[in-house]
Formats: sequence, structure tokens, C-alpha cells
Amino acid sequence: MSTQTAKPRIAFQGERGAFSEEAAHRLLGAEIELVPRRTFAELYSSLDNGMADYLLAPVENSIAGVVQPSVDLLRLNSLTVLDEIQIKIEQHLIGCPGTSLNVIETVQSHPVALAQCSRFFQTHPQLKSMVADDTAGSVAEVMRRGDLKLAAIAGESAADLYGASIICKSIQDHSENYTRFVLLSKDVPSQ
Repeated sequence: MSTQTAKPRIAFQGERGAFSEEAAHRLLGAEIELVPRRTFAELYSSLDNGMADYLLAPVENSIAGVVQPSVDLLRLNSLTVLDEIQIKIEQHLIGCPGTSLNVIETVQSHPVALAQCSRFFQTHPQLKSMVADDTAGSVAEVMRRGDLKLAAIAGESAADLYGASIICKSIQDHSENYTRFVLLSKDVPSQ
């Protein structure tokens, strides 16, 4: 098999089912190899350590603003923006099958996702928010624990992927919630 037919390896922050994965598929199609990275630091080092051919990084959200940890690392690295995509973000409260809103005590997610749902937490002051590395990873963690008192905020694809239940749909503060992602590669020397 020729290496020329290998699928491009696209690194993104988060676990499978993350919004970044959705953005990668919308921008580049299905014929890619996904390289989930736990943190933004791991994401931005993926090109240098040979883990990926390209990075897909979130840079701005219409509700939460600049995705500062990502933008800070972008500024520190010599990378070229090849393309960009904006996708609509719908955040859902997701838990183990059989749980309900009145059982849930703690909700975990990425800090940007939590910020996008501040009204939901104001309306439900009994819920404690807990910062995690990732939206989809939070759903995976909820399902691994099997704790009916624990929930996550993430997208529908994460609920589907991990076999979780959507408890409350579209809990983001604004219905027009979008995140802009950039596709990055190493700087290519000028010819």
C-alpha cells in the first residue's frame, strides 16, 4: 500500500464525539484519521511529535468569545492557517440512562461549554458545575462512572457515541451559538 493513499491525520482537542471532531468531518469529509488529544498543549505539540499531519483548533465562540488557551498556543507556534469552518454548537445536559434532572447534583464539561450555559446554572442553582478537559470526554467519564448524580454538557454526537441519555436539550444561553475552528499545518518555507 502506498503512503500517498494514507488518510490525513487530523488532531483535535477532546475525545471522540467532541465538537472538534464534527468540525473536522464537515471541513475534510469522512476520509480522515482522527487523532484525539486530551489538552490544548497536547494538540499543539501533535505536529512536532509526528502524531498528526494537521491540527483543527477552536479559536472563537459566539457566546464565550475567544478560546484563549487555544489562541495563546497558536500565537506561540509557527503554524499556517489552511482553512476554517464555523459550526453551530448545541449543548445538552447528558447523563446515564435512567437519571433525571432532579437526581443530578454535579455537571462537568469544558470551561467554554459551562460558560455557554450560564443561564441554565442560574435557573438550576442546586447543580454544581465542575471543569473538565473536554465536552465529549465528560460524557465518556459519566458513562464510565455510572453515577446517576453526575451529568455532562456536550453535543448530541457524544451522547450517541457513548450510549448516554439527553436529559435537557439545547441548554446554551443563545440559540445562535457558533464556534470557529481553524485547520493548521506547520509553516512551509517560501519558495
